[in-house]
Amino acid sequence: MSAQRKDDHVRLALEQYHAHSGRNQFDEVSFVHHALAGIDRPDVLLGTAFAGIAWEVPVYINAMTGGSVKTGAINRDLAIAARETGVPIASGSMNAYVKDPSCADTFRVLRTENPNGFVMANVNATTSVDHARRAVDLLEANALQIHLNAAQETAMPEGDRSFSSWGPRIEKIAATAGVPVIVKEVGNGLSRRTVLALRNLGVGAADVSGRGGTDFARIENGRRDLADYAFLHGWGQSTAACLLDAQGVGIPVLASGGVRHPLDAARALALGARAVGASAGFLRTLLDGGVAPLIAQITTWRDQLAALQTLLGARTPADLTRCDLLIHGELRSFCADRGIDTRRLAQRSGSTEILHEMTDNTR
Repeated sequence: MSAQRKDDHVRLALEQYHAHSGRNQFDEVSFVHHALAGIDRPDVLLGTAFAGIAWEVPVYINAMTGGSVKTGAINRDLAIAARETGVPIASGSMNAYVKDPSCADTFRVLRTENPNGFVMANVNATTSVDHARRAVDLLEANALQIHLNAAQETAMPEGDRSFSSWGPRIEKIAATAGVPVIVKEVGNGLSRRTVLALRNLGVGAADVSGRGGTDFARIENGRRDLADYAFLHGWGQSTAACLLDAQGVGIPVLASGGVRHPLDAARALALGARAVGASAGFLRTLLDGGVAPLIAQITTWRDQLAALQTLLGARTPADLTRCDLLIHGELRSFCADRGIDTRRLAQRSGSTEILHEMTDNTR
């Protein structure tokens, strides 16, 4: 049944992507254009670092799948694309492997095809310390993702209904994993309160993984005979809202959920993310055309992100946090209700410009 569920997830995620890949709240974030801000392309760097991790590019293939023959083949192709483009990659939930070691190769292929790459294992928050270590060991993983998916479990016919142990489990795993631990949502977002709690539990980074991409509560509701959990569709906060809510939380924040193109990646980095993950769009490209088009897509993302940094005058991804941003629409209302000063975001480069203006006026 687990293997069938994994195949169902892929099918339903792609159906959802085609049906709901239009606007999201990243469209309510825009850069202020400064026509003389641009720099020289050869001076632009794409590297990022956080929690003892260093990546040559701030984009990663986020957790997707594994646990069945079909999803093992997908993981093989994803690993090849990661190897050829130099981007990090995360496995899908390895709970299937913990329950049934016979499906190990459907996950292990991520390392077999990508022997020198940055690979993240992925487990759920009910996983024991020993099982988390098994997952890391199987992939020779460079980091461990722990996913939070209470809304998905609630809609899942066979899902968990006990969540109070998640925090203590995460704390134990973070203290003993032996690799950096990243806690992520699966598409409903991490609030500021949650990220602060994760900081106190000792995790290395938090991937906000907000609303706007794959909606797993919707997917699980689609697997129910009566589809009677439709009220959970769209539950949670968008990725952009989560990034705004998490300003100054004290641990590195990553962004995934609804990242459609390099402009969304640049927006997320400008909102404070250290790196940006994508899943459904890459999966669609892979299943529609194969490995070669996916390699071309990721290569294009790298080139276009560098082009955006050049245009915006950001030598590094971290420098995007100095770019002026405008927040519009419902996202602006969210900021008002949460006490987030959007005017500060719109004037981040202003102090330097004002200083220059004052200097010019005294000459």
